[in-house]
Amino acid sequence: MTKDIQQRILELKKEKDVCILAHCYQTHDILEVADFVGDSFGLAQKAAKAPNATVMMCGVRFMAETVKILSPEKRVLIPREEAGCPMAEQLDVDMLTQLKAQYPDHKVVAYINTTAALKTLSDVCVTSSSAVKIIRRMDADKILFIPDCNLGDYVKKQIPEKEIQLIHGGCPTHAKLTAAEVRAAKKLHPNALVLVHPECRPEIVELADFAGSTTEIMDYAAKSSAKEFIIGTENSIVQHLGIDHPEKLFFPLSKDCVCHNMKVTTIADVLHTLEGRDGFEIQIEEQERLAAKRCIDEMLRLGND
Repeated sequence: MTKDIQQRILELKKEKDVCILAHCYQTHDILEVADFVGDSFGLAQKAAKAPNATVMMCGVRFMAETVKILSPEKRVLIPREEAGCPMAEQLDVDMLTQLKAQYPDHKVVAYINTTAALKTLSDVCVTSSSAVKIIRRMDADKILFIPDCNLGDYVKKQIPEKEIQLIHGGCPTHAKLTAAEVRAAKKLHPNALVLVHPECRPEIVELADFAGSTTEIMDYAAKSSAKEFIIGTENSIVQHLGIDHPEKLFFPLSKDCVCHNMKVTTIADVLHTLEGRDGFEIQIEEQERLAAKRCIDEMLRLGND
């Protein structure tokens, strides 16, 4: 049945000129029908270059918004409207406006995991893999980093020469991982390297052999000569790595590291969206889109090597 659904999806996306994007945290059956798989901003960039008139983002809402910001001429769909991101939605415009008033001499750096509305009030956007480089290159010594205090702490420790103000916010899925779980996993798998996302709490990052974005974790595991790995990010990555590299062993840092917003999208939802029976179209007013795009453009300018 799964193969039948996948085959119908492949037929419909070609017939209807749809580019399917799948974030790495989606289930493997969705990855298999996607045109591009990866982290959120990389997918938005791929979509902008794709010739398709319609893009479907299998991920969460802020990711689909980023696609629309970069590709206003395209129709952007998300299979499940309720697929949100608790981190992206922790702040609203009023709260960020108050923070800016509280820190008037700070430049606002927004993690890509924020809503389009928050990006309109930000000076520059960053990804987990580019944050250190971008902030280091900014012509500003005082930074207000939103919304993830764990990623912000990771960045702050690498750029001690800058004053980086953090707020209490972050990814609840990564934040609930504990040092005790790291030690327990290491006891069970003493030969395994620990690879974690910098959205994890500082004590987790300190115990890890490597910290990086989802894509960086997957690349590290692929290229490493090591044969066993404990994965400290969303547990779908354990499955994907196991399928891609069956000669190696991959273990979850915690069985509870599951993003339920990512898991709300199923392969059947992808089919129903292509059939026009379900799904939600992302709409952003042009004035808001242009305002949100400014901080992304600044990220690209500062990150240009």
